[in-house]
Amino acid sequence: MAWALKLPLADEVIESGLVQDFDASLSGIGQELGAGAYSMSDVLALPIFKQEESNLPPESDNKILPFQYVLCAATSPAVKLHDETLTYLNQGQSYEIRMLDNRKMGELPEINGKMVKSIIRVVFHDRRLQYTEHQQLEGWRWNRPGDRILDLDIPMSVGVVDPRANPTQLNTVEFLWDPSKRTSVFIQVHCISTEFTMRKHGGEKGVPFRIQIDTFKENEAGEYTEHLHSASCQVKVFKPKGADRKQKTDREKMEKRAPQEKEKYQPSYETTILTECSPWPEITYVNNSPSPGFNSSHNSFPVIEGNGSPTLQPEPVVQLADLSCHLLTRDSESNQNLLPTATPQEAQQWLHRNRFSPFCRLFSNFSGADLLKLTREDVIQICGPADGIRLFNALKGRVVRPRLTIYVCQESQQTREQHQKHENGDGSSNAFFVYHAIYLEELTAVELTEKLAQLFSISPRQISQIFKQGPTGIHVLVSDEMIQNFQDEMCFVLDTMKAETNDGYHIILK
Repeated sequence: MAWALKLPLADEVIESGLVQDFDASLSGIGQELGAGAYSMSDVLALPIFKQEESNLPPESDNKILPFQYVLCAATSPAVKLHDETLTYLNQGQSYEIRMLDNRKMGELPEINGKMVKSIIRVVFHDRRLQYTEHQQLEGWRWNRPGDRILDLDIPMSVGVVDPRANPTQLNTVEFLWDPSKRTSVFIQVHCISTEFTMRKHGGEKGVPFRIQIDTFKENEAGEYTEHLHSASCQVKVFKPKGADRKQKTDREKMEKRAPQEKEKYQPSYETTILTECSPWPEITYVNNSPSPGFNSSHNSFPVIEGNGSPTLQPEPVVQLADLSCHLLTRDSESNQNLLPTATPQEAQQWLHRNRFSPFCRLFSNFSGADLLKLTREDVIQICGPADGIRLFNALKGRVVRPRLTIYVCQESQQTREQHQKHENGDGSSNAFFVYHAIYLEELTAVELTEKLAQLFSISPRQISQIFKQGPTGIHVLVSDEMIQNFQDEMCFVLDTMKAETNDGYHIILK
């Protein structure tokens, strides 16, 4: 009974203690939320927020990026305020990307007067597709043999130097450009977003892509591996004119919304500004080595300025000589015979270089030896008559015989003395003359001038006239008709004479 009487007293004591503790807790809340006592930075310093922030690129409100890329295509109005912009593109249409130099005075002085390299990629926006990107692109290559996902529209582009598109990387293009000059690159995206959807029953939403640009500067070894800036934007690609219809549909939907609802969405901007992002991780091939089928010399490609036409300013002779060497190198690479030891990948590159891209899928597992074993009938049956004959001739290394071949030797003092001894019948002199073959197809004086300029590594403008030494030593002006009457495999000794009116030279064929 005494125990029962003590129970209410114990409960009362416990209850009063809990009430006091709860009151003390409530009184402390007001003090913590008082002015100056609460700081949001303390909350953001918690470990959970630190972990999320580590995955984001560092940003600063006062940070000015060295470059800015602007895609000349309107953003969608159906995007909420704090979401990333979305831009609709038409398949195969050329879109301009303006490459802007946004540096402050004195920032990155090491690239002043130098080129930088930019690599443009079309990649997946969804993380799920990023993990299987290689398989997705290989499937697209199989369904669209010979096509590319991303292309550069070179004639439309301005300030683009040394453009490259590796045949094995369908979604990537790269080029050099000078930040101090106006540069605009026009791109074409040939895949549509619905080609990568899981289920294709019609009416499904297409997957979004990302257009990413990574820019690099040249290191001490001459390789473009030092990262400067990266930016990207989100796009969706539709069939031709589909992007215009989608943009119109989004605009009409937004017009029907209430004013309070419209405030939750971004306005549509005429251009899309690419936002800063992390560099693309797979940059092992970003170097100065030439891509298959492309030459790595910077001087070999003209810088396009202004209205997109090549500049017509006089160029040094050295650059013209480099251009001639590039043309010869490019021709030799494209006409290089396929070797039996070529791997299937090298055979694919050879097919691309020789304009047989539509048949790359058919010969995807063929090595060089496999292709060379094909008979003329086999190739015609696989590729058709026109392309089959062309491929068979390319495989067998058959070249078209030139219309006219002449041999020339540059005259020197030693050569002149040996010629005189040889004409005087002095058989004791072991005359040894080195001649160069010149192959003519058009049989014109202009063509002969260009071939001789390549031989001397000079500009064709430095050759004023070409003469042929006639009877009694007279100089006959070489015309188209004279060249057409040349006998095949004629031999000439070349002598030069200073022109009277300009800094050029006359060439005499003896």
